Amino acid sequence: MNILIFIQSEENKISRSSIEAVCGMQKVCNENDTISTVSFNSEINNELEQYNIDTNYFINGLDDFHPIKYVSALEQVINEKKPDIVAFAHTYQARDWVPRLSARLDMPFISDCIDINMNGENIICTKQMYQGKVNADICSKSPVIISFQSGAFRADEIKQGNAQTQELTVGVDDNNAIKPLDKFKDSKGDVDLSSANIIVSVGRGISKEENMPLVEELSKSLSAELGSSRPVVDYGWLPHDRQVGSSGQVVTPKLYLAVGISGAIQHQVGMKGSDNIMAINKDPKAPIFEIADYGIVGDLFEIIPKLTELIKNHQS
Repeated sequence: MNILIFIQSEENKISRSSIEAVCGMQKVCNENDTISTVSFNSEINNELEQYNIDTNYFINGLDDFHPIKYVSALEQVINEKKPDIVAFAHTYQARDWVPRLSARLDMPFISDCIDINMNGENIICTKQMYQGKVNADICSKSPVIISFQSGAFRADEIKQGNAQTQELTVGVDDNNAIKPLDKFKDSKGDVDLSSANIIVSVGRGISKEENMPLVEELSKSLSAELGSSRPVVDYGWLPHDRQVGSSGQVVTPKLYLAVGISGAIQHQVGMKGSDNIMAINKDPKAPIFEIADYGIVGDLFEIIPKLTELIKNHQS
């Protein structure tokens, strides 16, 4: 099996979701398979060479996002290397240009997957449907294009190695039919929860807007980003760019602290890939405890002030 993974970069750093995609493919590979990556940013080559991949193919001159040029470049690489699987992180950029690549190559595209397994020549991808209520297995033969949902695999489980970088030369037309503007964001806000290491997220258990300073103070004490479940956004207590879940952002922080969040499946879809999940809820049967690594059953209005004070005292 020959596998090629596209590595997306942001501000000269490998996106976490691309590392997760590498982890996913490393998980299913055996010693006879080859894993290669392809990147457009020379600043990330040194990091890629530290991972357990065979070759990192680097294409110069494509630092700025352009869907038509990206399609043209990858089409040439795929036609030359003939991979059985082409893998991507399911990012906003990938949603833009990978379907074009699929159509150009006449290769099936299974998008937004949460898992992958092999059964002989069959490639079995798992997708979530109906806002995460159902997992569906989709079977395909090679060659196939796959994209992985953020949080599908743990980035810290990537296997280390010693790869070589090989620069490729491709012919890309200077296509001016599309002129990319500013990168897309979820909302007019400038909050990117997907890159946060610590998130304190608040739910309807906070009861009213006047109580929001409690979790805001806790968030500041941890140098964390503030997130929320959908009800808090619907009530207008926080803007939409703070929402985590199927209709908000998908996050994979090192620590996700859920305060007063019951943990409906729509919310779990957005945060269950976190490295560590801690939940505070007065309902011992709240669904959030089913996926939490640490749980506190109690009144958040008693727990949060004491927790914030302990954190501040520890820092002083």
